[in-house]
Amino acid sequence: MTHYALLIDGQLHPGKQDDEVLDPATEQVVGYAARASQAQVDAAVNAAHNAFTGWAANPQARRTALALAASVLRENSQSLAELISREQGRPLRFTLGEVAGAAATFDYYAHFEAPGAEILRDDEQRRASIERRPLGVVAAITPWNVPIILLVLKLAPALHAGNTVVAKPSEHTPLSTLLLGQLLKDVFPAGVLNIVAGDGEVGEQLSSHPLVRHITFTGSVATGKRLYAGAASDLKRLTLELGGNDAALVLEDADIPAIAETLFWGAFWNSGQVCFAIKRLYVHESLFQPLIDALVARAEKTRLGHGLDAQTELGPLTNRQQLERVKALVADARKHGAVIHSGGDQPEGPGYFFAPTIVSGIGAGVALVDEEQFGPVLPVIPFSDVEDAIRQANASPYGLGASVWTRDIARGEAIARRLDAGLAWVNQHLEVQPGAPKGGYKWSGLGYEGGLRGYEAFSDLQVLNVARPVV
Repeated sequence: MTHYALLIDGQLHPGKQDDEVLDPATEQVVGYAARASQAQVDAAVNAAHNAFTGWAANPQARRTALALAASVLRENSQSLAELISREQGRPLRFTLGEVAGAAATFDYYAHFEAPGAEILRDDEQRRASIERRPLGVVAAITPWNVPIILLVLKLAPALHAGNTVVAKPSEHTPLSTLLLGQLLKDVFPAGVLNIVAGDGEVGEQLSSHPLVRHITFTGSVATGKRLYAGAASDLKRLTLELGGNDAALVLEDADIPAIAETLFWGAFWNSGQVCFAIKRLYVHESLFQPLIDALVARAEKTRLGHGLDAQTELGPLTNRQQLERVKALVADARKHGAVIHSGGDQPEGPGYFFAPTIVSGIGAGVALVDEEQFGPVLPVIPFSDVEDAIRQANASPYGLGASVWTRDIARGEAIARRLDAGLAWVNQHLEVQPGAPKGGYKWSGLGYEGGLRGYEAFSDLQVLNVARPVV
C-alpha cells in the first residue's frame, strides 16, 4: 500500500504518523497520508518565508515554473485522476476533467498579464502611482469534494503574484494533493510550494502562524468562522469560499422536457457535493407534478457505482460523516411529513452510496430546506406567486448561487438580479465563466476567487510618491 509524503522545503518527508484513507465506494484502504507534526508545519511555513524574497523578485521564473507545472500535470493526468476517483469517489471521466482544468489553470497564469502600475500623477515635480506587492506566505486550505482543481485555483494566482504557499488538503482526500506535491517537487524552487496534511489542528496552526499573511480557504461555514477567529489577532488577509444553499426558481413558462436533465445535474453532479449546486428547487405549481415526474424518472435510471467503472454516473459520498448527515436530514424530513419520490435510503452493500432522492411536502423550517445538505437529496417546493418564491429563496443566511428557469430571458434576468447570490444564472446552473470572480453573499464567503479580483487578493496596494529634484 502506497505511503504519501509531505512536501517541505523542496523535500519529501514522512509525517509523525500515517493516516489511512478509505475508498468511499469500497471502504477499503487506498493509501496512507503522512500527518504533519507541529514542528513540520512550522518548518513548512519557515521554508515558504525564506523562499519568498527570491521568488517575488523573479517574475519570469514564476511564469516558467507555472508553465512547467501544467506540463507535468498533463503527463501524469491518468494516475492523478485515478487517485482522485479512488479517494473521493467521482467517476474517472470527471476527475480527468478536473486534472485537465488544473493544468489549464497553471497555463493560464503562466501567460497572465497582471495590470501594471496605475499612474496618478507624472509631471516635472512629482510622480505618484498605485502598485501591487505580494503578501508573503499564503496558507491554502482546501476541501474534499474537488480537491485538486480547488487547490490549483488558489496556487496558480498566488504563485504568479509572487507569494509562496503552504497548502493543507482535507484529511478525507489528502492523497491526491500529496501526490501533486511529489509531482511538482522539482518544478518550483525549494520552499515556494509546501504541502502538509493532517486534521483540523494543522489548519488552525496555519491560521494563527505569525508568518502566514493570507489564508485562502474553501469549505464549511463552521470551519471558515474558526479560521476567521484564528486570523483576527494578527489581522491576516482572508479569502473564504464557504457553503451555499442555492435556490433554483422554475417559472410557469419553463419548458420541462428541455430543462429537466440540466436541472437534475445542477443538483446531483458529484452526488450533490458542490458548494453551489442546486439545493432548493422552487417550482410554479402549474409545473410542479410534471417536473417531479421528470426528475424522478432521471433519478431512477441513474447508475451508481465505483468511480473507476466506466458505466458509473454517480459515485458515493466521500466520507461516512457526510453519509450519516444526509441520512439524518432525510429521516428528519420524513418526520415532518416529507414525501420521498425516489431514493431515500442507502443501497445494500459496501460504500457510502445514497440513491438520488427527490423530496416534496416540506418547506422552510425543516432542516433539509434550511440547511446545506451537500448530498444527493433535492427538496422540491411549489409556489403560486413569484414574489413569494423570491422571498423564500432570499430567506437564508447563505448567498452563494441561484438560478431562474424561464423562456422569457428578460424576465429571468430581472428576477436573477433580485436574488441574494454572488453567482446567478438564467436557464443554467454550475457554469463558471472563465475570468469571472467567484464569491458569495452573507455566510457564503468573504472576498473573491478567480478573475482579476481574485488575483488581486494575493497582493497589497502600495501608493508610491516620488518628488523630483528641482534643477
